Amino acid sequence: MAFSLKKFISFFLEPFTFGFLILLLAFIFLFFNSYKKAKIFLFIGLAYFFLVSSSIFSNLLMSPLENKYKNQENIDISKVEYVLLLGGDFERRAYEVIKLSKELKDAKIITSGYEGIDIIPEAIEARDRLISYGIDENRIIIQEKPKDTIEEAISIKKLLKDKPFILVTSASHMPRAMEIFKQQGLNPIAMPTAFTVKEKSSNSYLSIGNIKKVSMATHEYLGLVWFKIKTILNK
Repeated sequence: MAFSLKKFISFFLEPFTFGFLILLLAFIFLFFNSYKKAKIFLFIGLAYFFLVSSSIFSNLLMSPLENKYKNQENIDISKVEYVLLLGGDFERRAYEVIKLSKELKDAKIITSGYEGIDIIPEAIEARDRLISYGIDENRIIIQEKPKDTIEEAISIKKLLKDKPFILVTSASHMPRAMEIFKQQGLNPIAMPTAFTVKEKSSNSYLSIGNIKKVSMATHEYLGLVWFKIKTILNK
């Protein structure tokens, strides 16, 4: 129930959905000949889409998330025995896992993620694709039941107890993931990947990609708020 409620609320606060609802109100007022209100909501809707498609605004939202665990190069990971690949966005996260698998030749790799709307769980699909990239099947452990990061943390707690492990996920998702895993008493080592904010980029431009970036950031901020609410309610 809580998982479905979170998804429902997130859907309506997504930039595309929220902007569409504003424009829909404009057309509803236009239909009922309320031209003044129609103009107001049309202006708000267009201004909103202009804002969220801006690289300046999208980077402003995304930077605090991606920069929190950005510089991890000096951390000693030579004795770490496990690498956890969180579900979702496999292509952008796989490179880091493949690189780590070569650096830590004896480390086990854990794939996570349930099936969602697909037939095959993400954890199994990720395992199969990692094998196709040359990683030994015997090194891979699958966790196909968890539906979100909280459930992933609970599942990993049962598997690893307090053993340290490398956590691989997108840079934007890392702050929330680290909070959740640490709350379970786990010892994750952040290894973020799939950065979206480019360094030394002063150009301001409008694009659909920026709206997607705002959507990703919004999802993470909502997730952090949801996690803090659940933490307070569970005390």
